[in-house]
Amino acid sequence: MVPDGWRQLQLIDMASKISDGIHSTPKYVETSDYYFINGNNLKDGKIVINKITKCISEEEFQKHQKDLNDRTILMSINGTIGNLAYYRGEKVILGKSAAYINLKNSVNKDFIYFVLSSAKTRRFFESELTGTTIRNLSLKSINTVKLLTPPFPEQKRIAHILSTWDKAIETVKKLIENSKAQKKALMQQLLTGKRRLPGFNGAWKETAVKNMGKIISGGTPNTNTKEFWEGEVLWMTPTDVTALKNRFISDTKRKITKSGVENSSATLMPKGSLLVCTRATVGLMSISTSEITTNQGFKSIIPNAKYDVDFLYSLFNFFKNKFISFACGSTFLELSKKDFAKLYFMCPSLVEQQRIASVLITADKEIETLQQKLDCLKQEKKALMQQLLTGKRRVNVDSEDKAYA
Repeated sequence: MVPDGWRQLQLIDMASKISDGIHSTPKYVETSDYYFINGNNLKDGKIVINKITKCISEEEFQKHQKDLNDRTILMSINGTIGNLAYYRGEKVILGKSAAYINLKNSVNKDFIYFVLSSAKTRRFFESELTGTTIRNLSLKSINTVKLLTPPFPEQKRIAHILSTWDKAIETVKKLIENSKAQKKALMQQLLTGKRRLPGFNGAWKETAVKNMGKIISGGTPNTNTKEFWEGEVLWMTPTDVTALKNRFISDTKRKITKSGVENSSATLMPKGSLLVCTRATVGLMSISTSEITTNQGFKSIIPNAKYDVDFLYSLFNFFKNKFISFACGSTFLELSKKDFAKLYFMCPSLVEQQRIASVLITADKEIETLQQKLDCLKQEKKALMQQLLTGKRRVNVDSEDKAYA
């Protein structure tokens, strides 16, 4: 149902031109101010130039440039589908995986940007994809996508509201980036002893991993009976730790019985064990929040009384490349128990370890809080888009002080 005063139009009705980039490979140069971009260079409304973006000469730019202007929206249409960016005068030529949409002056550019990024439009694009190995969105599908469109003043007001949310989201993203950079600098200082916390001045000691606690190799559980898996003990694989977003592991895809552990090569480890992945994704780790066992992809430490598990987690994470450098293998990297045990790290006293861990945990909590705020803002914006872009919730275009009617 079309809301009162709105129209359902195809994108081509609101655009002066819709096309894609060149279908050939331009001549590259080592360095220049001109770039060749594709759909993977479009992200969150911006053209992203990175280290692998190819440079082209000014001559090549003049030869292949498209008619891009301040009314242009770019969209990825091959491989990655639906990423959007505003064109802001960048010196770029487009590849075939980037389309450009030049909008007429009769529509609000920001409003169309939000409609193109909406879940409804994305679902339509997904239904129109061709290709199996590499997905492709045709220009015909872009031309004919149907968009609910209010009068221009309402377009402008809706775009203003959603842009305000985008600014709030961008602000929190920058806060997260800053907090992560500050934590990284803090780790560089505290975990190397370059900066000492007040009250500590004792010398740090070089210590082998084997002296930090009991090292446990993962094992293979007995899977002969179905009942084996219907237990209460977490059984961890590298897939579980890869999916982690924080330092703790509190659940896994599989759980086994204690009797199953006892009748296998796996070992039951207590809460507070440090589980270090030593196969394939070498160096990823987590701390268990309950009794747990792992497969062969892990070497785990049950810390002794002289070592704090939170400190070891931060220390090993900071020096993760040390684990990777001692791993070997042709099919996938693996760090042996022998090599794992003899790795050396500089460590302070237990009390200083605990203080350092406390400072870094506080930094982590700040980042987690900001991330939660960001997730909430994104969800709220998503819900707001669903209401505003469908006309279920109308805006007050007569007042700049009121967001909604």
